[in-house]
Amino acid sequence: MPSIDPPAIGTTTVKWRFPGMHREGRPYVIAAGVLTLAAMLFWPFAAWPLAFLTLGIAAFFRDPIRVTPRGDGLVIAPADGLVTMIRPVVPPAELAALGTAPLVRVSIFMSVFDVHVNRTPIAGVVRQVVYISGKFLNADLDKASDDNERQHIVVEHRDGHLVGFTQIAGLVARRIVGFVKIGDMIAAGQRVGLIRFGSRVDVYLPADSACQVVLGQRTLAGETILARAGGEVATGVTQ
Repeated sequence: MPSIDPPAIGTTTVKWRFPGMHREGRPYVIAAGVLTLAAMLFWPFAAWPLAFLTLGIAAFFRDPIRVTPRGDGLVIAPADGLVTMIRPVVPPAELAALGTAPLVRVSIFMSVFDVHVNRTPIAGVVRQVVYISGKFLNADLDKASDDNERQHIVVEHRDGHLVGFTQIAGLVARRIVGFVKIGDMIAAGQRVGLIRFGSRVDVYLPADSACQVVLGQRTLAGETILARAGGEVATGVTQ
């Protein structure tokens, strides 16, 4: 079973607070804010729509604190969103480290309302980072895995398990931002990148792990358990 460090004992209480905003969003929020101020001076009729746009951009780049479950063999969700596909597929050629045998791929679709900061599914060493330019099809389509702009990442755990995942740009998303490089040591749930304005993340589960999510389930990056080595298989895998 996964374990989480017990809370510190003391008199201090934890209070809810607004999630912070990732630094990647600051230029966009500042630009929208300047436009809002200009509208208040010269085009008052446009001030309110621009103010709501500014708040929307700030919300898009929110970066909440997450508590990552700990345990041997756990694969954690790298993205917030909706599980839209769970099916065995041959990993893309760019993820050569994963081999050529079919692996279960879990696809998580992120709408513009989801948190877009992505996190690593496991702790370990980054073995591959491969960026590929491509199209900007609807990220909810299956062929987006092969046609869209994307970035592949493979992480190797200390026990030898490899987990590959792919950040896929969508219809509106126009840039994938990466925070890691080959050789980096990363902790489970650590931030590894973000995709701007709607997208998808595919996760290729290790062959000896059991999927723990189902179609239609919503995930939280850094918290939801996608798979467990030797665990009870969840339903929802499609052929």
